[in-house]
Amino acid sequence: MLSIIIPTYNEAANISRLVGDLRRHAPPGTVEILVVDANSPDGTAEAARAAGATVLQSPKPGRAAQMNHGAQQARGNVFYFVHADVGIHPGYVATIAAAVAQGHAAGCYRFRFDSPHPLLRINSYGTRFKGIMSRGGDQTLFVTRALFEHLGGFNEHFVIMEDFELIQRIRRVASFHIVPLDVVVSARKYETNGWLRVQLANLTAFAMYFLKQPPPRIARTYKALLNYR
Repeated sequence: MLSIIIPTYNEAANISRLVGDLRRHAPPGTVEILVVDANSPDGTAEAARAAGATVLQSPKPGRAAQMNHGAQQARGNVFYFVHADVGIHPGYVATIAAAVAQGHAAGCYRFRFDSPHPLLRINSYGTRFKGIMSRGGDQTLFVTRALFEHLGGFNEHFVIMEDFELIQRIRRVASFHIVPLDVVVSARKYETNGWLRVQLANLTAFAMYFLKQPPPRIARTYKALLNYR
């Protein structure tokens, strides 16, 4: 079984569509869908439950803590971590199963944005390559239960960039596979802030990450550089 774990906070606008897509493209009995909510006030939990997901309330906020909580409750032997605003690939079940069967204990997809902006095509093209700066949770992440538990899951100290930190640890001990297919990610951050501003914020966050700055400081700096909606 593939356990799909979706951390959410105020994602009522997206969660029904995602859960519906995940269910529609999965053969019966092959997946469980766990939405791990952080007490969203906008009705995310209710929308997820109505769409057919199992809803868990995380005892701690933050994506790393939420995803760890979901993994603790999951029944599958492979975990698939997905953000609520992602458009999954319709062949995700078979693709992930094939990658694991080929000996890849973890991996992700490439991505493309839901926007025709030409500069965003540059960002999307970079996800074909293995550099850590081209990785991230928007591309979704699959990892076997055995490897995830061996590594101790996500480091909850990382309130930002928790996915990059985990992928670095994965690469030290296992094969990390980039599936040559796309998931679709939201361009809303770029539409709100502009391409250059987001690029500068991303580069600042990476610089602070590699300089081993405290994750809460990285998160504060990143959020100060961008507007969210």
